[in-house]
Amino acid sequence: MASSKITVEVDNVSYTDEVEPRLLLVQYLRERLGKTGTLIGCDTTNCGACTVHLDGVSVKSCTMFAVQADGHKVTTIEGMATDGKLHPLQQAFHQCHALQCGFCTPGMIMQSASLLSENPHPTEQEIRDGLEGNLCRCTGYQNIVAAVQAVADGTVSAGSNETETAGVA
Repeated sequence: MASSKITVEVDNVSYTDEVEPRLLLVQYLRERLGKTGTLIGCDTTNCGACTVHLDGVSVKSCTMFAVQADGHKVTTIEGMATDGKLHPLQQAFHQCHALQCGFCTPGMIMQSASLLSENPHPTEQEIRDGLEGNLCRCTGYQNIVAAVQAVADGTVSAGSNETETAGVA
């Protein structure tokens, strides 16, 4: 199969690669770029573990081809921390105990960031609705909702230097 040349900015770094047209974005991020925080869960967009931002909008990278990201900006969970400090959502997930096994956490954080960029002060129901496409098998979602609400309310403390916490692999 012929390969295609793509140039994509991932977590503020530009990459140019030859990829097969059928290579999924999640595979490109994990296997080529080592962005292993973007997880493969269901391969059908049902679980949301593969959620990343494409030009600031949440997308499920398990059903998007890498060639579709050509010329675009992708942000992964690894790109959420800045200067060694956790993103407020990462810190809130840690402080509010919104992590159980942690498998859903990167996708939940990415989707929550998108939700808050569209609606900075969502109600509890709006948070639940906004996270509807992301599944967690370990919790009843209460602490996840509380973490998002803490960021929306501004009650989460400033980020720490613990970039190995809260879904940043």
